[in-house]
Amino acid sequence: MNSVTMGRGISWPPRVDGDGRLLLSADADNVREAIQVILLTEPGERVRLPEFGAGLGRFLFEPNIPATHIAIARRISQSLMRWEPRIRVAQVAVDPDPAEPQAALATITYRLVSTGQQASMNFTIPVAS
Repeated sequence: MNSVTMGRGISWPPRVDGDGRLLLSADADNVREAIQVILLTEPGERVRLPEFGAGLGRFLFEPNIPATHIAIARRISQSLMRWEPRIRVAQVAVDPDPAEPQAALATITYRLVSTGQQASMNFTIPVAS
């Protein structure tokens, strides 16, 4: 077993069960949720860890063009490599979101360190049209 485990923690977004207890997530679900947290967090939002986050909000007023997509992909890759040791990023592809002209769609492909399992997820980033 690898020294980096997949872990367990409070689900994201936080939810409660029928008994009023916080739901937990574990393993690959916990990793996927942690990736979302990294991508949704702007540097400076976490008081005790001010550098944490991907800072994707900086692209809000950037044009939805290939140069912006390359910059977004680079930012996502760098942030995940820095903040999520349970994965190895294989690829980040960013394209215009076909459903929303003022958004880019990132497809993130990664491998779980502890199991070698490959996974992918989509993440929408607001940008200018």
